[in-house]
Amino acid sequence: MAGIYIHIPFCKKACHYCNFHFSTSFSLREAFVAALLHEITLVSGSSPAQNAYLALNGEQIETIYFGGGTPSLLHAAELDAILTKIRSSYPVSPQAEITLEANPDDISACKLAEWKRSGINRLSIGVQSFLDAELQWMNRAHTAAQSLRALEASREAGFNNITIDLIYGTPGLSNEQWEQTITTAIELNVPHLSCYALTVEPATALNRLIEKGKSPDVDPEKQATHFQMLVNRLEEAGYEHYEISNFAKKGMRSRHNSSYWQGSHYVGLGPSAHSFNGVSRQWNVANNALYISSLQKGMLPAEVELLTPTQQLNEYIMTSLRTVEGLDLIHIDQRFGQQAVKHIHDAMQKYQRSGKIAVDQARLQLTREGKLFADGIAADLFVV
Repeated sequence: MAGIYIHIPFCKKACHYCNFHFSTSFSLREAFVAALLHEITLVSGSSPAQNAYLALNGEQIETIYFGGGTPSLLHAAELDAILTKIRSSYPVSPQAEITLEANPDDISACKLAEWKRSGINRLSIGVQSFLDAELQWMNRAHTAAQSLRALEASREAGFNNITIDLIYGTPGLSNEQWEQTITTAIELNVPHLSCYALTVEPATALNRLIEKGKSPDVDPEKQATHFQMLVNRLEEAGYEHYEISNFAKKGMRSRHNSSYWQGSHYVGLGPSAHSFNGVSRQWNVANNALYISSLQKGMLPAEVELLTPTQQLNEYIMTSLRTVEGLDLIHIDQRFGQQAVKHIHDAMQKYQRSGKIAVDQARLQLTREGKLFADGIAADLFVV
């Protein structure tokens, strides 16, 4: 299976914590859509200018994901044109999962009906918080009430496959408030949640506020407490904690994001989007004007990195450890050899002794405590 990710680089306003590529100016919107359609032609192989590194070798497309940015800002005709071009350029499964990221303030009965007609069958709603004070601190464009209305309207329109994003560990979020946010999500019976600890990225408004002393920094201990609260409550409510940041009701995992963690191949379209085919990685320029001008000249605005076997192994270590299935030593033996297995086995001993890694036959899985240190543990298992 393979997937397609489409980056829509426009937002109404800049959230204080965000370091994704986007623009709050819509002046290049029409030119961007035209360039995106041309990029689909180039990378799909229906043009001689196709980049061979992006070839998916005829793999069926099982997932399509509109991310950003704010894809819900696109007009219905623009979404239709993009999906029509993809379907005419790739073998798209009739049962493909097609996700649209949407902000609550963009969701209306009219738009929902248009998205349904386009073939979108999954919504990722950027709720972030059910507390207005938190939303204002983040500089979000919606209110908590709009989130509740958006969820209700989405269900009324027939969208049953819905996920929401939530952010925890912000400086002003108390344990009691986070508990109430989790309770609200459970009571709403949202089938899937993606929950992220606030991170302070360089060159963001939040980082500048902290540096100037206008906002407290994040507290890692509070974030760890919030994570434990989240896992406890959601597992008690019947959610499967299938990836460090993701929780799903039975049968409601994100097929698209799961494909990333499973090492499936995908094409990224749009400025800053990444592609992966198992042996190489490719990424587009994170600049709207350069992206558009390159494609107007018939050139792909991308850089390519060929992955060494060691890089491929480390990629597998990083992604597999994040999942409930864990790291498969048999797979590593078959693909990378016994020496790689021995390295990982030796490196993980201290984490097994400290209760951060559990071993189930030939699988290594992070424990509840281990998930708090996932990136560091993965880095320690890397082959260098």
